[in-house]
Amino acid sequence: MKPTLTDIERLARGAGAILRERYNQEHEISYKGVIDLVTEADHASEAFLIGEIQSKFPDSHIVAEESGETMGSNEGIWYIDPLDGTVNFAHHIPVFCVSIAYAFEGNMLLAAVYDPLRDEMFIAERGQGAFLNGKPIKASSTVELQKSLLVTGFPYDTWNTEKDNFKNFEKLAKMTQGVRRLGSAALDGCYVAAGRFDGFWELALRPWDIAAAGLIAEEAGARVTATDGKANYISTPQSILATAPGIYQQMLEQLN
Repeated sequence: MKPTLTDIERLARGAGAILRERYNQEHEISYKGVIDLVTEADHASEAFLIGEIQSKFPDSHIVAEESGETMGSNEGIWYIDPLDGTVNFAHHIPVFCVSIAYAFEGNMLLAAVYDPLRDEMFIAERGQGAFLNGKPIKASSTVELQKSLLVTGFPYDTWNTEKDNFKNFEKLAKMTQGVRRLGSAALDGCYVAAGRFDGFWELALRPWDIAAAGLIAEEAGARVTATDGKANYISTPQSILATAPGIYQQMLEQLN
């Protein structure tokens, strides 16, 4: 039994309600790395999602941020980020979301990204377009990099990696209207899908960061690849370049 877009949306809303309820509370914070933190809300949201998926779709293969990979005999794969933007959430900054995607036989088929504080539900089904709260969305028609507003992010180990993204940030900040940093890769990609940003790139990501937003951006007409131009941005190592079609080649050249 395969999920439907309605199933994905229901899951995202349920997890979003958990985050919304806990947002203004004091958070229990632990660390997965030097600065890579996790809250009780991450765990509660993920427990809800995994429980619901395993109940309705038994023996599912799930790739989740906090609990890792749960193997199953079902050929479909779920990619879930129970709280994308954990650092923002922990500091009571209202920029975070739930991200859920479903792939079958290597093809991403369904996606939902839900911002519970703004009640914005971004959804997409392969070949059926992308939607925000039920209304179709599309990537911007921008064709000039100089007139573009971009968004990016940085890895948690910037002090210990060559892929710190600083050179790209400096270069593109000087060539465009500006580069923003929201702190949620899933929302970054969805904002490209909605035409709010003209382009998004980021390095050193994980599949759950970009699986849903990548499909939503694609279905909204954006060009979506890895930063080196390869089509499979979910493969290892993960990176993403999602842009308005008119500036894709210009951004690809600047990043390489």
